Amino acid sequence: MGSAAIQIAKYLGAKVFTTVGSDEKIKPAKALGADEVINYEKKDFSVEVKRLNRNRGVDVVFEHIGPATFSKSLASLARKGRLVTCGVTSGPTVNLDLRFLFARQLSLFGSYMGGLKELRTVIRLVEKRKLKPVVDKVFPLREAREAQARMVERKNFGKIVLVP
Repeated sequence: MGSAAIQIAKYLGAKVFTTVGSDEKIKPAKALGADEVINYEKKDFSVEVKRLNRNRGVDVVFEHIGPATFSKSLASLARKGRLVTCGVTSGPTVNLDLRFLFARQLSLFGSYMGGLKELRTVIRLVEKRKLKPVVDKVFPLREAREAQARMVERKNFGKIVLVP
């Protein structure tokens, strides 16, 4: 999700802040177009985003991890910002103080996936080399357990592919 979000946001002209869970992911994230990369294992990214953005949050956050990062993702938003949630790698349940949401006039948007029109747009952008699919690692199907563990532990950068 993150590697696609970086590329799409850059394609649309956004200044892109992204988080990674290890220093090894900083260089690939920058290569995809991220303007700022923050290792959330070392720094509080909600504080760092504001520091890097003149004490202002960001307008949109794509949150695909879940409870492990949700509250800091929400705290990273500027007034009237939007959090788009589209994944639950670390679990499906978060605590939310609704006062924070309405006091800052924030929006939450759940997104499972786009429709056929969006898929066709992405395919055209890939064909034109405006977007690049990022494959982290290819596993034989018999190693699906290891592939799943790699994803749950957030060691991957890009997609994990299983082949028969």
